[in-house]
Amino acid sequence: MTTILLVRHGQNDMVGKKLAGRLPGVNLNEHGKAQARRLAAALASLPLKAVISSPLERAQQTAEPIARIHNLPVEINSGLQEIDYGTWQGKSIKQLRRTKSWKVVQEQPSTFRFPEGETFAAAQSRIADTLRTLSAAYAEKDWIVCVGHCDMIRLAVAFFLEMPLDAFQRLQIDPASVTVLRLQDGHASFGPINAPVGFHLFFD
Repeated sequence: MTTILLVRHGQNDMVGKKLAGRLPGVNLNEHGKAQARRLAAALASLPLKAVISSPLERAQQTAEPIARIHNLPVEINSGLQEIDYGTWQGKSIKQLRRTKSWKVVQEQPSTFRFPEGETFAAAQSRIADTLRTLSAAYAEKDWIVCVGHCDMIRLAVAFFLEMPLDAFQRLQIDPASVTVLRLQDGHASFGPINAPVGFHLFFD
């Protein structure tokens, strides 16, 4: 059963303030860099076979300390990319909350397409396919790290738990957190490294 550690990138100055999306040049701030170092230290003893990252800088910067400790390269996979928020990208959360579409995004995301961007359903299909492909590429007992983004990890967890898409935003994925996903023959389980219960670590 391949074990995938789903890691959200560390803190940056846009978290909770603006929808960074796929904007280039969004880097970890000092707190985020410290989170990435603590995360790398916490995962140092694990037998990782690969460290894979979204193409965006904040994800790569979170992946690099983990890869360095394990003498692995950071592999880039576009399937871990953030949702394409279209014209919403870069706008403030405060501004977006005043739009009529905000309520739809919060209550019926399965029906929504970001203007000039992606649907939640398409993004969920992309991340699920990516994780299944990665799992199939490694042996049952292998461990890999995938560094990505909040909504993409929430969409993945919802997919593999067979949650309705409209409920995915109930899940909380903190910056520099680890969610453990185990895939075997297309089926998933979530749990910590040595126990069968749900697991979500936050490296503040």
